[in-house]
Amino acid sequence: MFRLFKHYVPHAVVWLALVEFLALLGSAEAAWHLYARYAGFDPGALTDRWLPLATFALSNSLAMMATGMYGNEALRSMKFATARLLAAISLGVIFLAVVGFLLPTATLWRVNSLYAMAFAIASLSLIRLALTQSAGAEAFRRRVLVLGAGKRAMRLKKLAEAPGSGIVIAGFVAMTEGERAIADAMPRAMIASIADHVVDLRAGEVVLALEERRGALPLDDLLRVKTTGVQVSDIASFIERETGRVDLATTNPSALIFSDGFSAGQRISRVGKRLFDIGASLAVLVVGLPLILIAGVAVKLDSRGPVFYRQSRVGRYDQPFEVVKIRSMRTDAEAAGEAVWASENDPRVTRVGHVIRKLRIDELPQLWCVLKGEMSIVGPRPERPAFVEELERELPYYAERHMVKPGLTGWAQINYPYGASIEDARAKLEYDLYYTKNYSPFLDLLILLQTVRVVLWPEGAR
Repeated sequence: MFRLFKHYVPHAVVWLALVEFLALLGSAEAAWHLYARYAGFDPGALTDRWLPLATFALSNSLAMMATGMYGNEALRSMKFATARLLAAISLGVIFLAVVGFLLPTATLWRVNSLYAMAFAIASLSLIRLALTQSAGAEAFRRRVLVLGAGKRAMRLKKLAEAPGSGIVIAGFVAMTEGERAIADAMPRAMIASIADHVVDLRAGEVVLALEERRGALPLDDLLRVKTTGVQVSDIASFIERETGRVDLATTNPSALIFSDGFSAGQRISRVGKRLFDIGASLAVLVVGLPLILIAGVAVKLDSRGPVFYRQSRVGRYDQPFEVVKIRSMRTDAEAAGEAVWASENDPRVTRVGHVIRKLRIDELPQLWCVLKGEMSIVGPRPERPAFVEELERELPYYAERHMVKPGLTGWAQINYPYGASIEDARAKLEYDLYYTKNYSPFLDLLILLQTVRVVLWPEGAR
C-alpha cells in the first residue's frame, strides 16, 4: 500500500486513479481537437491549454472520489460503477461551471466540455469494463501469510472473507501447540524455513497474529523475511491499515504511545485547519442561509415548538459547549429528562425532520460553533455529556477522541453511519481513533469528498 500523508491507499487503487486521470486528460484533449476541426481553427500548442485540460481532469477525478468510484463495490460491479460514474460526471459539470464563472480562462469552452464529458464517459466505462471483466476486485487483493492460528488469526480470516476484502490469506502457520482456532493451519515444525515458505506461497506480506509472543516470536525467520523485501506487520497495525480504524481488541497502550501518529496538535496543522474552518464555514453559511430559512419555515409549519434547539455537548479536552441545530424531533422527544440514543426510523422525528436529516440541513447552524472555534468542519462527532460518561466507563481509549475538536462530519460518519448502542459507539470510536491518530489535511480532504457520497446516498443518516 502507498502511505499518503499517513493514510494508506492500495497500490492498485492509486494506479487506477492515475490511469483514469490520464484518460480524463486525453478526453479533454480529444474534445479540443474535435471542436477545432468542426469550427475550422488551429488547435494550437498543448502548452497553451494545459490549465483548462488539468482543471477538467482534476475536477472529475475529485468528483469520482466523492461518489465512491474507488470503493470496493465500484471496483467489483460494472453496474454500480456506471451509476456512480454518471453521478461523478454530473458533479464535475457543476464544479466546472462554478470554476468557469469565477475563472473563465481556467476551463474549457461549453461545447468543448460537452464533447469532453462524452469522451470521458466512454473512456472511463471501457477502463472499468476491462477491469471487471478481467481481474475485477481480485486485481486489488494481496496475498498474506499469517503467523498464528488462534483467535487473532481467526479475526484475520473473517476479515479476508468479508465482501470487498483487499486481502487473500495464502496460509496460516500454527506457531505453538495451543493455537487450534484454524484447523488447516500448518504447524511450524513442518516448515524448514518461513522465508522459503513465503516465497512458495507468493505472499507479499507476513502478519503476526500470535496469542502469546514470549518464546514464540521467530526473530531470525522474520529478519530473513524482511530482508527479502516482504513486509512484516503486527496484527494491530495491519487491521488499522486495512480497515481504516484502530482495532480496540488488538491495540494496547504501548502500541499507541510508540506509534508515529497523534500529530493533529502540531502548530502548522492546527493553524491551517483553523483557517480552513473559518473560510469554509463562512462560505457555507452564506450559501446555505436560504436553506436554513426554508427549513425553519417548514419546521414551524409542521410541528409546534421552536425552529432551533440547543444541546450540551463535550468538546476538545472535555470542555462542554452548546450546539445549535434545526429542530427535527418533537418537543417531547425526551420528556423524561434523560438522554436517549437515536434509532433507525426514530418515531420522535417529525415529517420535516426526516427530510432535513437526510439532507443534513439540520446540521447547518452548527457552522456557528465552527466559527467560534468550538468545533471543526472535520472531526469526531460531539457527544452528549451523559453518553460520554457511560462510554468512558465501557470503552477503552474513549477519552482520547476528545484530544481533537469535534466536527460536523468525520471519518466515523462516512464509514459507520449508525450509532444507537454501546456496540455502535465502539465501532465509531475505532474510526475516531484512526482519525485522531492519522490526521492530515489529505485525510480531511478525503472525508469531505466522501461526505458528498453520504449526502447523495444517505444510507445511514439520522
